[in-house]
Amino acid sequence: MSELEAGVSSTALMVAAARAIETHHPHSLLRDEFAEHFVHAATAGVSLPTRITAVEGGDEHPLWGHLGRFFAVRARTFDDFLRDAARHTPQVVILGAGLDTRALRLGLASTFYEIDRPDVLGFKQKVLAALGAAAPSHHFLSADLADDWASVLLAAGFDPAVPTTWVAEGLLLYLPATVETTLISRLDSLSAPGSRVGLETLPGQDSLRDHALFDTTPDQTGSHLGTLFDADPRPDTPAALRSLGWTLTTSPVDTFTRRYGRGPDPTIPGPILQSRFTFGEKPA
Repeated sequence: MSELEAGVSSTALMVAAARAIETHHPHSLLRDEFAEHFVHAATAGVSLPTRITAVEGGDEHPLWGHLGRFFAVRARTFDDFLRDAARHTPQVVILGAGLDTRALRLGLASTFYEIDRPDVLGFKQKVLAALGAAAPSHHFLSADLADDWASVLLAAGFDPAVPTTWVAEGLLLYLPATVETTLISRLDSLSAPGSRVGLETLPGQDSLRDHALFDTTPDQTGSHLGTLFDADPRPDTPAALRSLGWTLTTSPVDTFTRRYGRGPDPTIPGPILQSRFTFGEKPA
């Protein structure tokens, strides 16, 4: 067991390991020099790799190869979205921030607000402090997204009158449907015209919980990834935002695999290929 709680928090550590692997991969799509420090700092009951050369089977490994390339192309896609969106918005809110380090590694001028549970953010802050890593205007906000996180955000200085970029990457699939619906409603109410949004959805996720891709994740990461997916029938969040006036584009992950020339093998069917990335803005 790591210093993080079991369950969804262990996925944050798994994704950090995948980013560390990608950072040192010869065909890397991104660099996250902080990722391996999170992996090494955690006193986990399983050993997580930080180099593909340490993985049996290398790039062909189902988890650290195939699924890892999904995490890589997802991170790169959201990185590029944020780089562009932040040029137009003075605020960035990362919902369910996990061990993401965009506030540090992308060098953006926006004020960052990261929202997650206290155990995740406490671990994250401890590791970053030991590295002497800090960014100006970077706020860590401990809140449960099922509770009144909006009040915590406003109390930290967030200004709903100016445009904001919202990021919900690798988050919505773990939330109960009612929580997701409420979160999106609050996001809209806090968004000034010109705000941007990037989010990931997994249509049909309730039928994918027991997919064979996740069979090895308990032994290799400490949690069965599929069973962490919420079993509720999913709300159509992109449609909900469109009904509120947002202009959005939704694309499958293979769109970005083709764009960047790297990602999960599109000939291997499974949950990864059903992931959808949605990006857009709230017009004036």
